[in-house]
Formats: sequence, structure tokens, C-alpha cells
Amino acid sequence: MRLLQNLAFSIIFMFLLPGCGIYSFSGATIEGKNINIHLLENKAQNVVPSLAATITDKLRSRILSQTGLAPVDKEDADYDITGAIVGYTVTVSAAQDVQTATKNRLTLSVAITFKNRKNEKASFTQTFSRFSDFDANQTLQNVENALIEDIGNQLADDIFNKAFVNW
Repeated sequence: MRLLQNLAFSIIFMFLLPGCGIYSFSGATIEGKNINIHLLENKAQNVVPSLAATITDKLRSRILSQTGLAPVDKEDADYDITGAIVGYTVTVSAAQDVQTATKNRLTLSVAITFKNRKNEKASFTQTFSRFSDFDANQTLQNVENALIEDIGNQLADDIFNKAFVNW
């Protein structure tokens, strides 16, 4: 009897769920077939040679793995992403006894222009910033690659969510 109730509930749920329309399991709204993701320019005052390629690759991987869009190198793609790294700063984020830094913070800022040729209202230009803290007794050179990986993933998630996820 319990098995029959569960089966009946499952069947009803399957028929009602598509009618909701608001929810999707991925959360992403994809109307197009292809995307052109340009290499980000590095316009930050502090230049790390591999930074632009690393952040671009993170963004490209996140979008392509989650959307099924085909990457293209043409200006009339359904979606087009251009941008620049506009900030790369290290600041003190925590201090002890007023004069001794205990934590430092690396902050990256990326200005992105997203063109949605299927829905112009969904296009945007926005600057995204993320940071990661590290112990002040570590040098930036020793932790920089790991910090860039972490911040790059956060930025890629933020840009993906703004471009494709309707919350």
C-alpha cells in the first residue's frame, strides 16, 4: 500500500513540476547556441604575467561546463564576453597591537561586458571584485598562485551567475 502511495505521488509530482516554469535544476537560462569569450586584458597597475590567461580560462571553463554552449571566435556569437582585469591590490586585512599585520588580503577586480544577442535586456557591464586573505608571515609570491586560483573561481561563479542564472 505504501509503495502504491509513493508511486502515485511520484507520478503526480512529475506532471506538476514542468508546469511550475520558475524552477530549473541547473538554474541557468540558455537561449543561444554559441559564445565568444575574449581574452581578458590586464589593465591593473600590478601586472602578473599569467593573470589574464588564468582568469579567462576559469571563466571559460565555468561557462562551457555548465551551459553546453559552443565556443566560437566570431563577433556575431549569441553571447559575447569581453573585459579587463582592473584591480590587483594587496592590503592589510587584520592587525594586532595596531602596528603588526596578521592578515593580508589580495583583491582582484574584473570589469566585464556581457552581450546577449538573444535578449538584449540581459546584457550588462559590471565590475566584479573578490578577495582572499593570507597570513602576513607568508610572502605574496609563496601564496599568489593559490590565491589567484581561489579568487578566479569565485569571479567565474559571479560572472556566470549574473549572465545565465535568474534568481
